Amino acid sequence: MTDISSHTSDILGVVREAGARIEAVRRTGIAVDTKADDSPVTRADREADTLLREALPRILPAGWLSEETKDDEARLDERRVWIVDPLDGTKEFVAGVPEYAVAVALVEKGEPILGMIHNPVTGDEFWAVRGEGAYRNGSAIRVGESDVMLASRSEVKRGEFEPFTDWTVRATGSIAYKLALIAAGEGGATISRGPKHEWDVCAGTILVAEAGGRVADAFGGPLRFNQAFPKVRGILAGAPAAYERCLALVREIGASDRMQELA
Repeated sequence: MTDISSHTSDILGVVREAGARIEAVRRTGIAVDTKADDSPVTRADREADTLLREALPRILPAGWLSEETKDDEARLDERRVWIVDPLDGTKEFVAGVPEYAVAVALVEKGEPILGMIHNPVTGDEFWAVRGEGAYRNGSAIRVGESDVMLASRSEVKRGEFEPFTDWTVRATGSIAYKLALIAAGEGGATISRGPKHEWDVCAGTILVAEAGGRVADAFGGPLRFNQAFPKVRGILAGAPAAYERCLALVREIGASDRMQELA
């Protein structure tokens, strides 16, 4: 991954700048619009997306897939593709909960080769390059075994974690941020039993894998990115034993009813 590693600091600088623009919007006031799927979007999402879309392909040319950019099927013919969520956790951003993140991944032939997740409130920075380990603020990180389950607030409210009686369920924001925290050992596992967009989870998957963890779709299946329909069958990530324990439970209780979207 020599060509990737030599550009890591430049890419990280762009991700930091995207985070700075998000925080600038927060300080000046947040106006919330609603997208076609009823999810919120703000000027911060759009400004961060514009910056990333202009800067990242200049550093490493590749196709583009982002939550806030109209999809272009030309990406399907690219060997490398940037997969980006410029602001994962918009609901937390709007609510003032400091658990949102900029999530950037570079994928080659369907597999992530670089991932970066940056929390612009705390300044926390996580990154990984395939085969070179995972890092938080410059220090190597590893997954850690525990019974702490990092969970989506909305999924907790829906009752989706009621079967997880043997876990300490901790509601946490952005799925990208949850995956980064799992990579850093701040929870044993995280799971979502409903569909996830590729840009939600791509960067976090390489972080967990490079930190010694296990990561797959919600049922232990392989993850492939840059698909024509850019959603995956949920996400399961964790330290090896916690991952296996969670997977066994999920195979008993099955998917969320939200998975019907992919039927």
